[in-house]
Amino acid sequence: MKILVTGANGMLGQDLCPILEKNGYEVIRTDIDNLDITDLEMVDSVLSKEKPDIVIHCAAYTNVDKAEEDVDTALNINYYGTENIAKICGEKGIILLYISTDYVFKGFGNVPLNPKDEVCPLNKYGLTKLEGERAVQKYCKKFYICRTSWLYGIHGKNFVETMLSLADKPELKVVNDQAGCPTWTIDLAKAIIKVINGMPYGIYHTCGGGYTTWYGFAKKIFELAGVNVNLKPCKTEEFPRPAKRPVYSVMDNGGLCRNWEDAISDYINLYHKS
Repeated sequence: MKILVTGANGMLGQDLCPILEKNGYEVIRTDIDNLDITDLEMVDSVLSKEKPDIVIHCAAYTNVDKAEEDVDTALNINYYGTENIAKICGEKGIILLYISTDYVFKGFGNVPLNPKDEVCPLNKYGLTKLEGERAVQKYCKKFYICRTSWLYGIHGKNFVETMLSLADKPELKVVNDQAGCPTWTIDLAKAIIKVINGMPYGIYHTCGGGYTTWYGFAKKIFELAGVNVNLKPCKTEEFPRPAKRPVYSVMDNGGLCRNWEDAISDYINLYHKS
């Protein structure tokens, strides 16, 4: 089976592609240099030439705060770019798997969110990703939407690496009133394979199992790395950001990914243990 991956040079793409290949898939890696998703004619040309069975659409604008002031660029990539992919996949009968986010939810409550729960983004990034979801559902009969959250991986800027780079600070404050599900790119890649291997078309939550706060996540990172840090919990108001963040964006993953604590333990052991 042939799979075309958009955003193959991104944090997820760089882990996903080799895992797909190890599972026997033929992988076509694309990124901005050979597939500009905002160019409909180019999308049509590339998909017509490559004839993939599945497109895994990882390419995205992911700067949450910058999207508040540069919403046109975010929309162009996350909505119109996704719409282009969806249109051509729909026309050609290609299965489309779209990577989405927990930020499509309003972020309040205390019960893990399931795929059928009401969506209502708090910020413009979440809105652009939701519009991408709607485009996929509008143009494709054969689709998967995989919502993930708090993503980290060795091939891109992420919370884990940021925390470890700040470990020498005299005091480190981390937000303790936002709850979510940390997700390793490796675990997300494995969940994607589970989804495309025969699960019904539809929306899935492919995030780490269980949940924590950013403070709880940081505490676990330093504990596993064996680093002593003067870590202090704080409230969101102490670190105002341009984009609002969900207070509670915990998603029910239906068993598609393992517990987030097991994943971060393996990540630290793999990349930060001598």
